[in-house]
Amino acid sequence: MRVSVIGGSAVDNQTYETARRLGALLAERDHTVVCGGLTGVMEAVCRGAREADGETIGILPGERRSAANEYVTTPIATGLGNARNALVALNGDAAIAVDGNMGTLSEIALALDAGLPVSGLDTHDIEGVEMVDSPEAAVEYVESARR
Repeated sequence: MRVSVIGGSAVDNQTYETARRLGALLAERDHTVVCGGLTGVMEAVCRGAREADGETIGILPGERRSAANEYVTTPIATGLGNARNALVALNGDAAIAVDGNMGTLSEIALALDAGLPVSGLDTHDIEGVEMVDSPEAAVEYVESARR
């Protein structure tokens, strides 16, 4: 399945490593990562997925595919700015939020509104988000919710 991974564009080392592990787990379980294609959580999750030979889709806010981080295998330029958040959320079969601010919150809301299962790691604790404490638990939740 495709899993939208959403999160902060500027993160500390611990959050980066959590997202990197998440990407590796998703790839090891044959899931495709969908994200915003830039820095922070987006880069880390793509890096982890690529290190495990997984596929990554980066849905970019700007008009240049070359703006994607180096671990995105399929960059999609939109020219939509933050409006691209809807495309990030809706192109997954589930979503996992890691850290993040207002952009992450908007993507969580869009995913929940679309009826997608959402798990969260150290992110916005709102109704409908299954808060978990590890990348493994995040992946297990979205897999079980999609069965």
